[in-house]
Order: sequence, then structure tokens, then C-alpha cells
Amino acid sequence: MSTRINIGPVHPSTHGVLRLVVDVDGDTVKNVEPHIGFLHRGVEKLVETRMYMQCPPYMEKLDYVAPLSYDEAYVATVEAALGIEVKERAQYVRLIELELQRIASHLFFLGALCNDMGQMFTMFMWVFEDRDRVLELLQEATGQRMFYVNMRLGGVTMDLPPDFGENCMKLLSHLEKRIGEYQRYLEKNPVFMERTKGIGVLSAEDAKSLGVAGPVLRASGISYDVRKAKPYYVYEKLNFHVAVEHGCDNFARYRIRIMELRESIRLIRDALKKMPDGDALGASIKLIGPPAKNKIVTVSRELPRGECMMYMVSDPQRPYRLSIRSPCFVNLAALNHIAKGERLADLFSIMGSLDLVMACVDR
Repeated sequence: MSTRINIGPVHPSTHGVLRLVVDVDGDTVKNVEPHIGFLHRGVEKLVETRMYMQCPPYMEKLDYVAPLSYDEAYVATVEAALGIEVKERAQYVRLIELELQRIASHLFFLGALCNDMGQMFTMFMWVFEDRDRVLELLQEATGQRMFYVNMRLGGVTMDLPPDFGENCMKLLSHLEKRIGEYQRYLEKNPVFMERTKGIGVLSAEDAKSLGVAGPVLRASGISYDVRKAKPYYVYEKLNFHVAVEHGCDNFARYRIRIMELRESIRLIRDALKKMPDGDALGASIKLIGPPAKNKIVTVSRELPRGECMMYMVSDPQRPYRLSIRSPCFVNLAALNHIAKGERLADLFSIMGSLDLVMACVDR
């Protein structure tokens, strides 16, 4: 006979305001029903009452772990609607900043996952020390530590400072060594291995049918990454390989982030070497901008948590309609399927492996 228990909506392991209604038989999970909406702010409706470039600050709040990613995705959608081309140097600058943001996000994931398992607070402190260095570099590039709002139509607000390349290369070398240390520490830890290996299995077939996104999809053996499948900016000019794992479990989802950390480091190095001189600054913000040229646009971006799609129906001065397909929403929707049959204690490590941000779910 199953017992129904309530988890949340305020709980340290739900990564935000999330309520789970869980049916258990002993300590075996039989069903998980997520209750969402506690962080809903109506962003998709709110933008209908704002001029195009009044909206990026709202977008950054959708993912407070990787705010620059949502900022760029929205501005790219507006650029598509207005028919604006991004300057060549600005494409490199955006790519570098987005990959630094991906590194910061994946480091956060690693620390939070270990903390969710209640065993490795040491790892939490290690990765946050390194993440802080990445945030300092982003602050050097954008002028802000967290909510950057550094995207402008056709370019960026601030170009990279003169000593950015040297500072960035030093940081990347440091991170490369640290990632190896993380792996050695975790993969020799019996608690970490026992709570990730074979836990939370999501097969390739189920991953496709459930429509999961990003690292969760690639950890199930599906080689799909928007940066490769639908290249934007200068990704196709760089030495980029899609990270894929076939373990389909928590461990594979951890390893895919480790692989993507290394891949982001390679991409940034390559971009810094190939970045041309010139102007990267975008258009100044004006409440009255150029009239939209297209009626309907759809833009896809590979955010740290997976593919984000923005569907915009444009109006001369503001979005007439905006719909966001968030990666965290589709990954959370797969939680019940992944968690069935697992122990209740492993429910939180499974959630940690999905890397959810509830503001991204609720919008």
C-alpha cells in the first residue's frame, strides 16, 4: 500500500519553489507529481506592453544561474524580427561570453548536485571558488557581476577590455586543471558513485519521446546540440564537438557536464585566437526603434540547460506575442518517468542531475 508525502514548495533540494507530491511504497517511489507556478511572473504577457529593448532585463530573471543566455536568446529573436545582422566581432564576443556563462552554470550544477547528496560540501566550496573567478571575468567584460544585460541590437553594450584575452587564457588553464581534480575526487568517492551509477536511468528512446533537452538528452546517447545542428554566430568556424554519453543515468548526466566544461574551454580559446579587430558595439537603446520587418520568427539557442526556443509575432514597436519553450520545463516533465522505481532518497540526486531552475520552468 502506497503512502503519499508532500515535498516543498520550500525545500533545499528542489532548486527553487517547487512542490512534489510523491507516492511511495516503503522507500520506493511509485509516482511523482510536480506542482509548479509558484514563480510565475507572466513574462510572455508582460513583453506585449514593452518596447523591444525594454525586455532583456526581464528575460535574465528566467535563469538566474545563466542570465546572459536568456538575454542573448531574446535579443537574437528581436534581431531576426527586425532583420538586423550581428557584427562579425560581436559574434565572437557573444560566443565567448555565452561559453563563459555555460562554464559558470555547469560549475554551479556540480556543486549543487554534490550538496543534494549531502556528502560533499567540500566540492560545493571548491566549485564556487572557481565559479567566482568566472563571474569576475564576466564582470570585467560586461560591467556587471550577475544580471549583465550586455546584448544590444547588432552587437554588445561593452566590447572586451584590452587585457581580457590574457586574463581569460589564465583562467581557462586554471579551470582545466581543476576539472581534472574534480573528476579524480568524485569518481573515487564510493558515496558519489553509488548514488549516481545506475540511478535515474532514462533510455534514448524515452528521452526522445519525452522531449528532454540539453545535457539530459545527450547523456542518453542522443547527439543533438543546437550549436552544431543549427549553427549560429561562428560556432561552425570553430573546432566544436558535441559531447555525448551513453550511460543514461545520473552519472552520465554528471559526466556530460564535465565534457561540456572542457569543450567550452576549447571553444573560448579558439574564438580568442580567431576574433577579428573592429567594432562590436550594438545600437543604442531607443524606446522607438525600427519597425519589424517579419511577421513571425522562431529562434533556437543551446542554453546551459538545453534548447530554448522563442516564437515571436512581431509588431512595429513591440512583441505582439512571445512564447518560450524552456528546457527546464521539459526536463522537469520527465521526472516522474525517471524516478519511478527508485528509492526516495535518490529522488533528490535525480533532480540534481536534471539541473532545474524553477524560474525557467514557471516563466
